[in-house]
Amino acid sequence: MSDTATVLEQRRAGVLLHPTSLPGNQHIGAIGGEARNFLHFMADSGLSVWQMLPLGPTHLDGSPYQCPSAFAGNPEMIDLQWLVQQQWLQPAELDAPITAQRHHDLLQLASERFFAVADVHWFSRFEHFKQHAAHWLTDFSLYMALKHAHDDSAWLDWPEPYKFRLPEALTAAGRQYAQQINTIQFSQFVFYTQWHELRDYAKSLNIKLFGDMPIYVSMDSADAWAHKEVFLMHEDGHCDFVAGVPPDAFSDTGQLWGNPLYDWKALKQQEFSWWIERFKTQLELFDLVRIDHFRGLESCWHIPALAETAIDGKWVKTPGHALLKVLHKHFDPIPLVAEDLGVITESVRELRDKFELPGMAVLQFAFDGSNDNLYLPHNVRQNQVIYTGTHDNDTSLGWYQKLPDHAIQHLCDYLGQAASAPLDMPWILNRMALSSVANLAILPMQDLLGLDSSHRMNTPGSTEDNWQWRFDWSMLWPSLAQDLRGMIDLYQRLPS
Repeated sequence: MSDTATVLEQRRAGVLLHPTSLPGNQHIGAIGGEARNFLHFMADSGLSVWQMLPLGPTHLDGSPYQCPSAFAGNPEMIDLQWLVQQQWLQPAELDAPITAQRHHDLLQLASERFFAVADVHWFSRFEHFKQHAAHWLTDFSLYMALKHAHDDSAWLDWPEPYKFRLPEALTAAGRQYAQQINTIQFSQFVFYTQWHELRDYAKSLNIKLFGDMPIYVSMDSADAWAHKEVFLMHEDGHCDFVAGVPPDAFSDTGQLWGNPLYDWKALKQQEFSWWIERFKTQLELFDLVRIDHFRGLESCWHIPALAETAIDGKWVKTPGHALLKVLHKHFDPIPLVAEDLGVITESVRELRDKFELPGMAVLQFAFDGSNDNLYLPHNVRQNQVIYTGTHDNDTSLGWYQKLPDHAIQHLCDYLGQAASAPLDMPWILNRMALSSVANLAILPMQDLLGLDSSHRMNTPGSTEDNWQWRFDWSMLWPSLAQDLRGMIDLYQRLPS
């Protein structure tokens, strides 16, 4: 069972960095040697919580928040050097540049050798993994094989026998695409094996792993295709309503996400078994999990499926209390952090506080000129996770460089500094987070490195140049770990 209580009941400092942002010679960061190097940097710095984004495979846009599975891991994060150590790849095969296609081809080659050799020890572990993950792996591997066979199109555009999951068609597809299915399942086995080795390594250094779980799943996913019964959708996949959020200060038309909405009545009748399995999988990966858009557990914004914007939606109550009560029974305490940013109602706060879930505070949202802003350090609560910014924010240096004069004046007034002199950004914000009463302070890696807007991870509402940022060890100055450790010690955030 998760030791969430020990994570959140003592003062800790952590870092926000998705594994894809790690350095290395693969096309994205991997969960092998460089991840271990990063854990050592964390341990040297006094950082004891590594927060990251969802680990699922991504579509072409690279977003980890719209994945083809709520359970699978991203095989592109697999460290190929590990496959060399198992002798499923040869060292020379890694000499060529590792592009995304090359990575895919090498995984397929390693899979072929794995099944050809059929080492008893490894094959036994593979069979055990398949049985343990069967509740999602069987559907996911067939889904991905069919998706590939149909030019990567979504299941809504597949021939009807596959779209409607006719048993005879699925059985025939399982035989026809057996080799592809083996490779997909092998890749998931390797991902989970590498991840558990990484988690064990983190535990040896007293570092906790903090994950992220989108509340909704992608329409183009194995979950929507295989479990239509838990979504508000017709058998052909048509939805009368889809998910999003209404207009607010950030968008005049709201956000039209397009995800299928849950059929909460059906979920309640099955005692939320789908959610329990989802949480169980996440807790095999992480010590602590943030649920994105926690607001949706109290009410969902239902948008007509044919609408062009989110304006004409309506709030519909959801049985979040019943869900959290069931989760609390299975996972005590619930290892959950509520993403409660934006416009949050009293009902949402009551739901969060009823189950004593920590919320979030973001310092970049604090300086609007109002002294009752909930994100100002003097208003932050102990049972909260405080951030300088998140993956959806600009870097703190980039944020500061774009601030209007009145916001800079408010920030300087709050700090008791003259507005005429430039602030030591982002370290002023880093120090503000670390010195707060919030038990957990999370600093994005970009803010530890003092990077500007060109190193931003994601810009909400855009589809260009997101999710691609990576750091390099040359960005760290020699005394960074020592400097950071001194500050973390000063504010009593070294792990006990």
